[in-house]
Amino acid sequence: MLLPSLAQRHRQPEWMDQPGIDPLAHSQALQGLRRINAFSGAVGSLFAPIRSLALEQNDKPLRVLDLACGGGDNTTALAERARREGLAIQVDGCDISPQAVAIATRNAEERALGTRFFQADALHGRIPEDYDVILCSLFLHHLDEDQALELLRRMAGASRCLVLVNDLIRSPLGYGLAWAGCRLLSRSPIVHFDGPVSVQGAFQLSEVRALATRAGLAGAGLRRSWPERYLLSWRRPGCSPQER
Repeated sequence: MLLPSLAQRHRQPEWMDQPGIDPLAHSQALQGLRRINAFSGAVGSLFAPIRSLALEQNDKPLRVLDLACGGGDNTTALAERARREGLAIQVDGCDISPQAVAIATRNAEERALGTRFFQADALHGRIPEDYDVILCSLFLHHLDEDQALELLRRMAGASRCLVLVNDLIRSPLGYGLAWAGCRLLSRSPIVHFDGPVSVQGAFQLSEVRALATRAGLAGAGLRRSWPERYLLSWRRPGCSPQER
């Protein structure tokens, strides 16, 4: 493994984002990402603030939307956590890829979660405004700075209460973990290439703070989480999910 310079973002085309990707290779890559997502513990980091908000609801259903959800691993895992804890939380997901939506829908139906997946462009399409929580995971690093700013603004504008962003941190540790973890947890050449490349395109914590400020997410929280990721959380001022 040769460690590249990480002083600046270096965004490169990722194989999974290429048009016309082979469906079998795409499915294999999504399976690898499913194992990596499970290992990362990202769902626990995302679920904690969702749980807190749900407990304020007095048993009124909380609606959660996972933007750019890919194969829906985090979406279904969040729905399963809510079901295990007996919380009234509806978790849905959307993605620009019809193949990813089809795979996510099939996996959710097998678990009888009641999770709905639909096709949508998180950057240019309309973001539904009837969700209390809007989140994205491992999506921000795909975007240039202007796109990232616009996404954060759009998420804040559409969400009734809470915005959550979980993503990679650009650092030597993050690169090493991505390089090794992708090879240990997946046989997919797509995942082997895309994992380290994703870290090269990711933001550092200071850059995320600056983005949140510029996007108007005043008072946003930002904390580091395993494995070399961050969770950005922003709650709409005066948000009272019980009064809707």
